[in-house]
This record gives sequence, C-alpha cells and structure tokens, in this order.
Amino acid sequence: MDYTEYRVIFHIDERSKWKLLLGNVENLLQAADSHEDCQSITVEVLANSEAVLEYAPARGAGSYSAQMAGLHQRGVTFAACRNAMKGNGLTETDLEVFVVAVPAGVMELVKRQAQGYGYIKP
Repeated sequence: MDYTEYRVIFHIDERSKWKLLLGNVENLLQAADSHEDCQSITVEVLANSEAVLEYAPARGAGSYSAQMAGLHQRGVTFAACRNAMKGNGLTETDLEVFVVAVPAGVMELVKRQAQGYGYIKP
C-alpha cells in the first residue's frame, strides 16, 4: 500500500471564524488518524488581520487557548502575521507561547502553497 504525507495550511482572518476553523482542524486530524493510507499530516494555522487577536489572551482574547494548546500538542503549528500583529498593537510577548510569528501572512501562504500545502479558508 502506498502511504501519503499530507500538508495543509488553514488561513483565518476573521475572529468570528475561529470556532469553525478549529473544528475543521480537529475533524481533519481525526479523519487522518483513521485514514489507512495517511502516513503523516502536517497542519499549520495562519492568522492575519483581526484573527491574530485570538492568540493574545492577555488582551481579552484567548477563548480557544486550551483547544489551540491541545492541537499544538498534536503537532499543529499556529502562526501569526507580524504585519497584522503590528496593526493590532500586539508584540510576540502578547502571544500564546506556542504561536510563531511570521514576517508576512500572505508570504507564508504563498510559500506553503509552493511547497505543496493544500489551502483551506473556512
């Protein structure tokens, strides 16, 4: 049997879509676990625009912090656009410890798609 390695990047730019996006990630991981030809799956969540605010619990956000932390423990990468962070008054110290900052969200999306990542935007 041939085994496949899957790579996907989820893109979020609206705070109201976090519940939907995280549910999609959970469902994907569950499906991958039970899919017989899935050898591995790499998942990244890229937040830009106002969605980066959900990465900053000290700033009144963070309703999904526990769920994000659990997904991170399962291998999901959470990335924040530095341009969006700056636009929303955030610094790296405001972010959850598991979030990585990337220089430009749109460039991260382009880079990942060039690397063969599937693109999902709920």
